[in-house]
Amino acid sequence: MGTPELISPRSARVTAARRLAKRAFRVKERRFIAEGPQAVREAVAHRGEDGAPTLTELFTTAEAAERYAELIDAARAIGARVQLAPDEVLADLSGTVTPQGLLGVCRFLDSPFESVLRARPRLVAVLAHVRDPGNAGTVLRCADAAGADAVVLTDASVDLYNPKSVRASAGSLFHLPVVVGVPVEQAVRGLREAGVRILAADGAGDHDLDDELDADTMGGPTAWVFGNEAWGLPAETRALADAVVRVPIHGKAESLNLATAAAVCLYASARAQRVRGTC
Repeated sequence: MGTPELISPRSARVTAARRLAKRAFRVKERRFIAEGPQAVREAVAHRGEDGAPTLTELFTTAEAAERYAELIDAARAIGARVQLAPDEVLADLSGTVTPQGLLGVCRFLDSPFESVLRARPRLVAVLAHVRDPGNAGTVLRCADAAGADAVVLTDASVDLYNPKSVRASAGSLFHLPVVVGVPVEQAVRGLREAGVRILAADGAGDHDLDDELDADTMGGPTAWVFGNEAWGLPAETRALADAVVRVPIHGKAESLNLATAAAVCLYASARAQRVRGTC
């Protein structure tokens, strides 16, 4: 479909994309950056709830344009503006040490909380007080892998569209509904009213995950609430849950990091639901 038009490093479009590194500009424009062939491929395939393509613009180096010609053509086919950029422009726009030559500008894709509740979710991950963008993206990836129906980031959590969060999600950001900015009390109340049991994951929990599985209490609709890796969940957030559950430590490790604990909890629920035949 032809070679993309070469864009100047001083172009207004490059400047606009560069500003998306800052949260204030992302919120204002409702745009974010997805970098690398995997993320761009997922963005090309994704459409918002209004049916419009999520990817609006694509910057590519000459080498990447040749290597990923089919992806470039697919981006054009959905109406995205494709522009050839010098290597130094991609390096400037990228947040990585070794840019992969493809960088997409995408529309925000978060879903309304009400639409998630209407879908009667069976498994949900709620990120409350999660401040590290890498952790947020990795938990989202774990939730996607475990077959969760949605991920909710409360208003006390990190920005979902932080470039580190987007990279850490490894494309999962485009796979399942994600809700942002909901107060944790509202999230818990809405999910409970939708028939979902609320479990808070905490190393000091008074319920053991193995015991919960043995007691066959985890086969129903479940939302896991995960907190900050350094200090866990505040007492007021733990008090909102139906049970506070700890992942048992059978060896000598002091604890598990947030993403590992989330993977264990989400897979435990997914397994219990499949055994019961309710997932």
